[in-house]
Amino acid sequence: MEMIQIVGIGFVVAVLTLVLKEHKPLFAFLLVTITGIYIFLFLLGKISAVIDILEQLSALTSINVMFMKTIMKIIGIAYIAEFGAQIVRDSGLESIASKIELAGKVLIMVMAIPIITVIIETVVKLLPA
Repeated sequence: MEMIQIVGIGFVVAVLTLVLKEHKPLFAFLLVTITGIYIFLFLLGKISAVIDILEQLSALTSINVMFMKTIMKIIGIAYIAEFGAQIVRDSGLESIASKIELAGKVLIMVMAIPIITVIIETVVKLLPA
């Protein structure tokens, strides 16, 4: 049911944006941006529930909490970078959107270094001397 609401909002905003874009392009952009933020905030509760479940699973499996927090931060960076890039892309600034995506990828790589290090150390320990 929630997906139908989101699609309905998207459809109404798309029609309004097409009408507004001819006469008031700034208002059309603001409408799209506000709608994107509204949908993101609507989904925040769902994302929070997923994070809670993943934290419970990590506690049950005794996975290092640092790994789970890092993975959650990486996922957050990916979603925020994509969201920001799409908003900028909607305004017609493809080059800035690409830079936002690049920044997200670099930050993800930086955050993943501790996990990659542990994986490499584990593989090296498993190899015969």
